[in-house]
Amino acid sequence: MDAKVVVEGIRSQGKARVVTFLGFAGAGYEYPDQVRTVLLSELENFDPADTIVCAGATADGIGMVYGLAAMKGFQTVGVVSSIAREQGVKFSPECGRVFVVNDDVWGGKRADGRLSPTSQAMVDASDVMIGIGGGSIARDELEEGRKSGKIVRYYKTDMNHARAKLKAAKAGKPASINFGGAAQKIFKD
Repeated sequence: MDAKVVVEGIRSQGKARVVTFLGFAGAGYEYPDQVRTVLLSELENFDPADTIVCAGATADGIGMVYGLAAMKGFQTVGVVSSIAREQGVKFSPECGRVFVVNDDVWGGKRADGRLSPTSQAMVDASDVMIGIGGGSIARDELEEGRKSGKIVRYYKTDMNHARAKLKAAKAGKPASINFGGAAQKIFKD
């Protein structure tokens, strides 16, 4: 689907508000219990009767929001690049409906400075965007959300240290890693 069709599909679900959670996915979290606490606290700010919970469709990392949201009675949706389907990525079983965006990247900004179709759909579908850690894709989406007048909240946290070190080693990069991710750089204390 193209980004516009995805946004229309999410908006046609009959809820007044879309709350999108962004953060680390495959990188995971160093302190998942703290992230779970933040997610539960944020979910308390919304009513399942009028709110859809959105994330990136997988169960990894920030995808833990799906189980928590479903447990509280929220309708859930996911927005993900078509690369996920091509690579056989498994979607969260608690994600009620997955919207796959035709895209040749996972998300974030393109070389021309515009958001990729996946990230544009994520931003355009959202009323509230809540970042909990996150890399460059989350950074780009949160930054665009702020520019677009969305309600944006951000919580600093570390990605999973062991996974990050392993990824760096496999890529032949030094072990000194910013575990906070790229998203935290745009949010002042």
